[in-house]
Amino acid sequence: MLSLYDTLTREVRTLETRELGRIGIYLCGPTVYGPPHLGHGRATLVYDILRRYLEWCGLQVRLVSNITDIDDKIIDRANREQRPWQDITQKCENVWFDAMSRLGVKRPTDVPHATEYVDHMVKMISDLESRGAAYKTSDGMYLDVSKVPDYGALAHQSLDDMLSGGGDREVLGANEKRNAADFALWKFSKPGEPSWPAPWGAGRPGWHSECVVMSLELLGEGFDLHCGGADLRFPHHENERAQAVALGRRFARHWMHNGFVVDAEGEKMSKSLGNVANLIDLLDQYDPRAYRMLLLQTHYRSPVKVGRDNIDASVKALAGLDSFAARSESLVASGKATPDAEVVARFRATMDNDLDTANAMALIFDTVRRANTAIDAASPDAAPLAAAVREMCTALGLELGSGQRVNDDEFAFAREKAAALDAARAAKDFTRADALRAELQAAGWLVETTKQGTTLRRT
Repeated sequence: MLSLYDTLTREVRTLETRELGRIGIYLCGPTVYGPPHLGHGRATLVYDILRRYLEWCGLQVRLVSNITDIDDKIIDRANREQRPWQDITQKCENVWFDAMSRLGVKRPTDVPHATEYVDHMVKMISDLESRGAAYKTSDGMYLDVSKVPDYGALAHQSLDDMLSGGGDREVLGANEKRNAADFALWKFSKPGEPSWPAPWGAGRPGWHSECVVMSLELLGEGFDLHCGGADLRFPHHENERAQAVALGRRFARHWMHNGFVVDAEGEKMSKSLGNVANLIDLLDQYDPRAYRMLLLQTHYRSPVKVGRDNIDASVKALAGLDSFAARSESLVASGKATPDAEVVARFRATMDNDLDTANAMALIFDTVRRANTAIDAASPDAAPLAAAVREMCTALGLELGSGQRVNDDEFAFAREKAAALDAARAAKDFTRADALRAELQAAGWLVETTKQGTTLRRT
C-alpha cells in the first residue's frame, strides 16, 4: 500500500518488480464524456515520462490504461443532448488520443474499455457476494467495507473518516448501506439507460469495479505499479484495492500519485470550481512540448501552476534547447559521439531519486551551458557533452528541434553542401563558400559557421 516515493531505497529502477527486467503498470485512463483538461494532460505526461525513462533504463514496460466508456457523466450528457451514449464516447475517445499524440505521449500497450469487461465485473461481484462482502439494496450492489480489515490504509484514513458513499452519487439505496463508506459495485439502470444483465438485476458496473477488474485481468495479481492523480487516491484507488483484498487477491505492489494542476491563485483546477482550462486550447496556442517542459521542471508530487507566464517561460526554454540542438548537430549527427559518462550517471542518480525531473532538467541546462562553452573553445569535450544532452532529453521524451520534419535525403543533401562549404572555407575559396551558404539558405536552412564546422537548422 506504499506510494512509489515511500518504497525501499526510492530508486525508481530498482522497484521490487514481479519479473526481473519487466514492469507492469496500470494507469487510470479517461472517462470519455468531454474534452481533456490540463489535469488529464499532467497525469498522462507524468507517466509517459516514467515509462520512457524505465524503457531507456532497459526495462520492458507494459502500460495498461483504460477507457471508462460507461458512467453517470456519459449518460447525463447523452440525455441532455438527446444523443446515443456510444456517439459521445467514440468521439471523445478520438479527441483524447489526438490530444495525447500531439503531446508526444506514447500509446499504452493495452487500452481496455470498461464495456468490454462487464461480464468479468459481474463475476467478480458474484464472488464478493458469495464471500459475504457484497450485498443488495434497492439501488444496486454494494461492498461491505467492514469485511476489509485495513480499509483506509491507502488513503491514510480510518474507517470512521471515510466519506459517505465512497464518493458515489446520492442514490435511493444509500440509506440502506450497512456502513457509511460502503460503495456501489453495481447500479441498477433507470428506464432508458444502458444496461447489462446480472443475477441481481439489469444495470451497469460502478466506476471502482471497472479498474480493479481490468488491471487484474491484464496484469495479473501483484502487478508492479498503479498510477493516477492524487485525487484518485480516495475514493477510487482505495475502493479498487478494497475489492481485491475482499477477494483474497494481491493487488498493486506499489502506488504512484501525481499532484494537482492549480490556477494562478494556487487553487486546484477542477470542473466543479469552473476553473479548468481545456488542454486542446493549450495545444492549439502553444508548442505542445511546452507542457511537458513545464511539468519536467516540477516534481510530479508537487502542485503545478499553469498560466501564461510559466508556459511562455517553457516555450523560451525550449527555444534555447532547440538552438543548442541545431548548433551541436554536426557533433552528434553521425551517432559516434559517446555521451559524457559522468553526466549520464548524475542523470540516472537524479531520476532514480523519486523521479526527480526538476533537478534532471537543471542538469540538462547546466550541461548545455558547458557544451556551448566547449564548442566556442573547440574543446574535445563538446561532442560528449552534446551527446549527453541528447541522451537525457530522449530519456524524458523531450524531442528537440524546430518541429519541422526533414527526411533523410534532404538532410543528407544539406550535410553534403555543408561539408563542401567547410572545405571551401578551409581552402579560402570564400566566393564558393558564400554561394553554398546562399544555396542552403534558399532551401530553408539556417546556417551557422563555427570553429567546429557548419551547423544546420530548419527555419
